[in-house]
Amino acid sequence: MSRFVDDVSAIAARARTGMVTGEPGEPFRRTWTELHALARRIAGRLARSGLRPGQAVAVLAGAPVEIAPVAQAIWLAGGSMTMLHQPTARTDLEVWRDDTLRVLKMIDARVVVIGSPFEPMAPVLEAHGIAYHLAAGLMADPAAGGPADFTPVDAPEDFPALLQLTSGSTAEPKAVRITHRNLWSNLHDAATHLRSDESGVMVSWLPMFHDMGMVGCLLLPMISGMELVSVTPADFLGRPLLWAELMSRHHATITTAPNFAWAVLTRQLARVPDGTLDFSTLQIAGNGAEPIDPSTMEAFIAAGARFGMRPEAIQCCYGAAESTLVISLSEMADSMLLDVVDAPALESDRRAVPSGASAGVRRLPKLGRPCSTVEVRVAGEDGRTLGDREVGRIMLRGDSVTEGYLTPAGYEPARDADGWLDIGDEGYLVDGQVVVCGRRKDVIIMGGRNIYPTDIERAAATVPDVRSGNVAAVRLTAGDDRARESFAVLVESRAAGDPEAEERVGREVISRIVAEIEVRPAAVKVLPPGSLPKTPSGKLRRAAARSLL
Repeated sequence: MSRFVDDVSAIAARARTGMVTGEPGEPFRRTWTELHALARRIAGRLARSGLRPGQAVAVLAGAPVEIAPVAQAIWLAGGSMTMLHQPTARTDLEVWRDDTLRVLKMIDARVVVIGSPFEPMAPVLEAHGIAYHLAAGLMADPAAGGPADFTPVDAPEDFPALLQLTSGSTAEPKAVRITHRNLWSNLHDAATHLRSDESGVMVSWLPMFHDMGMVGCLLLPMISGMELVSVTPADFLGRPLLWAELMSRHHATITTAPNFAWAVLTRQLARVPDGTLDFSTLQIAGNGAEPIDPSTMEAFIAAGARFGMRPEAIQCCYGAAESTLVISLSEMADSMLLDVVDAPALESDRRAVPSGASAGVRRLPKLGRPCSTVEVRVAGEDGRTLGDREVGRIMLRGDSVTEGYLTPAGYEPARDADGWLDIGDEGYLVDGQVVVCGRRKDVIIMGGRNIYPTDIERAAATVPDVRSGNVAAVRLTAGDDRARESFAVLVESRAAGDPEAEERVGREVISRIVAEIEVRPAAVKVLPPGSLPKTPSGKLRRAAARSLL
């Protein structure tokens, strides 16, 4: 069998650790051994119902207690798994239905597994003749799930394991084809670097339809034997302090989340009395999946110190679904390392020139050295490999990196003739470490400067009444009634709806951007909370936000 399945099976045979779900109301613990036995029964049921090696299974579920054994069962049976985008209270169900049917056709899904709380979606699939299983039915009766001694399929290394939907528009779906080789290579790299083993405890609330939630916060514990405490995004968003309480109660050694979540948690910790929580066991507090704001992590370091957290626990990382998950990780012994560079040189000369000044600079996190199975180079527009501190296109290749995508039009290769994949980011290398400046498609070009929207968004977010993490700087191209390229800024604020308050917020946003970035937006739009379009994993959709102007 593949090295990935082999290692998962080996951990199940020896580990006394496992997975805790149901916190805080009804905690339920299942050891990795017990989970594996359940997965083998489910795999037998899937195989008997017609699943063949190499075929795709889609999963629509939100409960970690169901997702984990179902996912493992699919791999034991030789199938590939796709976590479907999940409808929310604000989702137009007709649009979701059409998008989901488009995805199922694209990946050629033979069956869908539906779990809590999405069972009401079953009639939609049934009406379109799509076969499905309810996760509860697969798990409820051991005898119905197939024999516990089901023999795992001997899947080749280049068989697909994950068809990971990208974070783009669901109306134009694309799935990254992750093989068993990709998966094992990336997980082995991450486990080695993070020293993951049965002595570790991970706490996570990340969604498992996102690569960081699935690969980093389910499969990494599953393959390394770490104890996993897993709750849902809704649990975190409903009461963010739950995350901190679980870290303290379970003596977490590792947790990870995108930048916005650390900002939310820092604000919550300000209300917690000294000594109430214990972060002293935390060895890794990872920040990834979206641009890292150094000020956010500096604030968290200060807040966490009251509860025994060490600054060197901060782990800045860089990843993408195209590299399975991880591209680079900062060193375990380092606190957050910043590259302070001259802003004009970065924007106009495309060079990251170190600066000791306090103004006119950009503070960019160093994201560590690439993993052993991910080679990184930075290329110019002519394809030439650039040197240290020269800004260009970030390119990837190696055993962790996908060969291609599934699209509605068919398979789409992702690499060039030399095996390089253009990840779509701009950045540079310094002393072997990766530094990311931003997404190339979002760069705003004004007066010969390449301005990254994250810099504008962070400046705007410092204005009182603007919701941090809910600002979008969108590119306005030259043409029509615009003589040159410019940009607009959309901010969410509870001041929306009050014309005088909106005008005040708009003026302050312009003032802050001009002071810090030395450019003036063509427009500022103040929106109510929840207005900005985001991907299913919570990332801003800047192109879609432009329609709100």
